[in-house]
Amino acid sequence: MDGATRPRGTRDWVVDSALFLGSALFGTVVAAGRVSAWEMPVPEWLFDVDLVAWVIGTAGLWVRRRWPVPLALLLIALSTFSELSAFALLVVLFTVAVHRPPRVTMAVFALCPAASATAALVRPEPDIPTVALVVFGVVLQGAVVAWGLVVHHRRQLILSLRDRAVRAETEAHLRAEQVQHDVREDIAREIHDVLGHRLSLLSVHAGALEYRPDAPTEDIARAAKVIRENSHQALQDLREVIGVLRAPVGEMPQPRFADLPLLVAESDHPGMRVALRSDVEGDVPDSAGRTVYRIVQESMTNARKHSPGSEVDVRVSGAPGDGLTVEVSSGTPTTAPAPRSGPGRGLPGLAERVAIVGGTLEHGWTTDGGWRVAAWLPWPP
Repeated sequence: MDGATRPRGTRDWVVDSALFLGSALFGTVVAAGRVSAWEMPVPEWLFDVDLVAWVIGTAGLWVRRRWPVPLALLLIALSTFSELSAFALLVVLFTVAVHRPPRVTMAVFALCPAASATAALVRPEPDIPTVALVVFGVVLQGAVVAWGLVVHHRRQLILSLRDRAVRAETEAHLRAEQVQHDVREDIAREIHDVLGHRLSLLSVHAGALEYRPDAPTEDIARAAKVIRENSHQALQDLREVIGVLRAPVGEMPQPRFADLPLLVAESDHPGMRVALRSDVEGDVPDSAGRTVYRIVQESMTNARKHSPGSEVDVRVSGAPGDGLTVEVSSGTPTTAPAPRSGPGRGLPGLAERVAIVGGTLEHGWTTDGGWRVAAWLPWPP
């Protein structure tokens, strides 16, 4: 808040009182010296006018913060004949330099040399050359203005640093919120990928048991085994995710490209046949292999939900320098698909994963009523 508009505090009262007393004391000493030495100006009525100017300038110090420029212009005009108000003029020049822009300060100070020259001509000193009087007055006023400009720039620097610190703190807070949001998104996507696949397997086999209660004992036992194994694995995956969240430092357990055949084997059952065709040369990078695994996992989860009974074809090919291509397509469903509960997070999550590694993803219905997901991922040479 500018000194002209903020409420006057205890420090301001002390400073203003001290300056008021200083101006009063300065004028009293100078006036007493003139009277005692009988060095009255010519004409003598100029001394009475000087006293009035001194009273005006000294009283004006109480409002110097509110109206510094008008008060400075008034005192510069009075200084052309008044020596008793010199102290008040210096104080007001300092106030202008501190509380107003440097351009305004220099414009006000530019009037001082002419005022000093006029004062030297109106009230010459017999023992001091006129030029010396003018130079002394201008140098003294210039030193006060320079001091005020130093204080002004120092205050501006402090305000700038304070604003910069506030902005930095705000930006850090926003970055922290963004990081928290990204972490939550990563956790939600990981939980969806890890548990969605397992739970969809449970749903398919539980639905088969409900639909065919008269199925052969071997099929019932096989379905029950799949339900038990995937329930256990789902609990293990959930424990791993929760363990990572609780640990101070840790990484989410991530699949690899080498785990892809096991994923396909888990999903292959009489209700949904899955065929894997892999034509990959070399060792797939971890980031690309992990993304391929998640693409196939999410695609088969969607196939179980929306294309039950169809055959799923998984094709993966690529080589260093050519990139990695993965395509998962399912045929026309042979049974009624599960009812849709609204837009899911699976495909948007896949698009985010693919975009992170710099790849492309496309998906849509096929001409025979099936569903196709295809992606290309970069593979440096």
